[in-house]
Amino acid sequence: MAETRGKNKNLIEAGNPRLLRKPVKQGKEYSLYLEYQMGYNHDTGTSVRKKESLSLYVMASPRTVGERQKVKETIELAKKIRFEREQEFLENKEGYRLKKDKTLNFLDFYQAYIENYDKKDLRMVRIAYNRFVDFLKVYHPLMAEYIKPDAITHDMMVKFADYLQTRSVGEGAKSILQRFKKVVRFCVSQGLMAKDPCEGVKCIVDDQVLKKDVLSQEEIQRLIDTHYPREKGNVRNAFIFCLYTGMRFCDVKDLRYGSIDYANRLLSFEQDKTKGHSARSWVSIPLNDGLLTLVGKPEDSGKGKEDLIFDLPTYESCCKSVRRWVKRAGIDKHISWHCARHSFAVNILNNGANIKTVASLLGHSGLKHTEKYTRAVDKLKEDAINSLPELKL
Repeated sequence: MAETRGKNKNLIEAGNPRLLRKPVKQGKEYSLYLEYQMGYNHDTGTSVRKKESLSLYVMASPRTVGERQKVKETIELAKKIRFEREQEFLENKEGYRLKKDKTLNFLDFYQAYIENYDKKDLRMVRIAYNRFVDFLKVYHPLMAEYIKPDAITHDMMVKFADYLQTRSVGEGAKSILQRFKKVVRFCVSQGLMAKDPCEGVKCIVDDQVLKKDVLSQEEIQRLIDTHYPREKGNVRNAFIFCLYTGMRFCDVKDLRYGSIDYANRLLSFEQDKTKGHSARSWVSIPLNDGLLTLVGKPEDSGKGKEDLIFDLPTYESCCKSVRRWVKRAGIDKHISWHCARHSFAVNILNNGANIKTVASLLGHSGLKHTEKYTRAVDKLKEDAINSLPELKL
């Protein structure tokens, strides 16, 4: 039984469902069956599985050529059934169906993946697709519209990682590559690639260096004082709120009045990014008079605790509004929404907050990701000293 692999000697082919065997008739034969992974039971702490018998049997120790051929044919039949069941399972659970065809256009596969993707990092998954297409146009123009899965090689992925680092700053390249890898791994799991071409490929990023622009307190005040025709009030208020709380866009977009304890002037929420992955996913932030005035009370606007505080459009639309606003304020910096979080951290450190307090307010589980802000503050201090007139003795 050369088809079995991995630590489980009874596994014939991986996937969902998996194709497995079990001994019958005192070990003289194997019965072939499928095992479905249906989910996870949080009450019992166990995986939920379902088995399906295929009513197919193979000899445990075939001796003759004919017996071995019969075993081979039966296993091939079982594999075909497994694949067909997997497609049915995906169609019922996820709403799509993929062909196990290595001549399939990887770009079509990726688009189908996007159409059925329902997690909150969908924007980044789309960006990864667009970056890959741009990369193909530059380095492999003949493949820019059609590329077979197996045409994506390890060397190509190394070059793609280098390309990403020329297009993005900070951890952007690393995040984009992670999303692309997710799609490739799924492609491999569907049998459309012989092996993972992204294995060992990395974007080298110094995550202790803050590469994005930050707004100083003077620039923030200038931004607040700047108004212009047809400005978007909700976007404006939400961005200011992030500048003074360090919240991410995904969290402020879903922020509801029920998250604020008005009596104790305290905002509490669970970070979307670390939900289910960290024991410190909940963050509590004290709110001052200005922030409480900014959000208001639900009863003042005829809303309830479950209503959104800021009814925001898409991330892309919000970023365009912020860029327009920054330009109107005469600030010559490239400011994205996430720069509000960076600005908050740098400014409170500049004002004397200790690193543990900043880490707690940002919802970091440790100090590693917070330390880059202390380095940014040190750089600002150095620049301030260097801005003084030269000392001549």
